[in-house]
Amino acid sequence: MTAPHQPVLEARDLYRFFRTGDDETLALRGVSLTVGRGETVAVVGPSGSGKSTLLACLAGLDEPAGGTVWVGGERLSHRREADRARVRAGRIGVLLQIRNLVPHLDVRANIRLARRAAGRAGAPVDDLLEQVGLTGRGRAVPAQLSGGELARAGLAVALANDPDVILADEPTGELDGSTEQQVLSLLRERTGQGAGLLVVTHSADVVRIADRVVTLRDGAVVG
Repeated sequence: MTAPHQPVLEARDLYRFFRTGDDETLALRGVSLTVGRGETVAVVGPSGSGKSTLLACLAGLDEPAGGTVWVGGERLSHRREADRARVRAGRIGVLLQIRNLVPHLDVRANIRLARRAAGRAGAPVDDLLEQVGLTGRGRAVPAQLSGGELARAGLAVALANDPDVILADEPTGELDGSTEQQVLSLLRERTGQGAGLLVVTHSADVVRIADRVVTLRDGAVVG
């Protein structure tokens, strides 16, 4: 296991280019950061600063043009897509704004799918449903859930593989105050158990719970 305070997520000199015709956009300019086990890091910055691109590279959903990402001591970047998917399924909990739920599957089946991908097909789901406050809603498909229930169901799927690190994109952006506090409490509980947490956010409440804040501007770390 990773020792306390040792980086569970490390990004070194990440660069990402996008080309449209003759135009080239440099979305990430040598970004380096770490997240320690049990640590919460908030990433903030204006729209267009590179936050979503950074999150995609850290999750292995996109490849940086330069630089390297390591998760739990295992290299994630510059590998075959199948290898990145394996590392992500086993080590990373991803919570995106669009939610990480398969629409035609109920909540229980979504959790089972995530656990199967992580090689934990036989693990029970009732404990996780209870943790996120969805006991009795496991048979509901996403279209039958309220906004707050969707957020908690997405969180359950992100936690289903017992990840080394959780990567969240505005996880409380559309939630009311009480549901936001519940989601934050669940995330903090998981960091208390040793997971790292990196959150892209505009929320002052999320920034308040962070151990460190990383500010991006024009694709570079400025604070």
